[in-house]
Amino acid sequence: MPGQYRPLLLLTRPEPASLRFADQARAAFGPEVDLLIAPLMQTVFYRPALPEWQPEGMIFTSETGVAGFAALESRRGAAICVGPRTAEAAAEHGWQAEVVGGDAEGLVRDLTARRLAGRWLHARGREAAGNLAGRLNAAGMAVTEAVVYAQDPLPLSAEAAEMLERCPERVVIPVFSPRSGRLLVDALPARAFPQLRLAVISEATARAVAPLSASAVAIAPTPDLDGMLSAISRLPGFTTKA
Repeated sequence: MPGQYRPLLLLTRPEPASLRFADQARAAFGPEVDLLIAPLMQTVFYRPALPEWQPEGMIFTSETGVAGFAALESRRGAAICVGPRTAEAAAEHGWQAEVVGGDAEGLVRDLTARRLAGRWLHARGREAAGNLAGRLNAAGMAVTEAVVYAQDPLPLSAEAAEMLERCPERVVIPVFSPRSGRLLVDALPARAFPQLRLAVISEATARAVAPLSASAVAIAPTPDLDGMLSAISRLPGFTTKA
């Protein structure tokens, strides 16, 4: 496939996450896909005051939350995690990690059915959506929050802006959250990109990127990295590596 026509994955997550996804994309799609990393956010870690009491266990909804809390507290124990990558990160840092729910909505549903005993601590980002702790507390559990990081916006890189201006028909952007979608809409030099292709992690994320008027939007069948690779593979011009 000539280089000027083959797809280019524009990766806008923070650099560490984008680098990991780039490796997975290369494994899935081979050399027929180019990659450009242009983060639209950077991670800033906080050092909040932690509760004096020892929690029954941790709730982690992102691997960044795991990393942020691991730097603050040396004690380990049980950890309930959204998604296998978050659980893997928690296990790597010494927690006894369990995947629950698959996504934040599933976690709330499953933990509400389980009715967790004891006091739990949710390490989260500043912009976390869904009021997870509030919903679990309303269901009769005891969950306290610790805000351990933020993901501050970054401008679109000059290289990415040039690519979108020059060859928008090549560009495919994976979008991993509604907030990432809103940042993408704000960062692009124009609101309508009728030649752009997007892979999004959820229906809510699809709504967030709707102002871009992309030519194709594929929604991940599962809210994880494998689901995103599957969504990308369904976009026009993509095939998985044999």
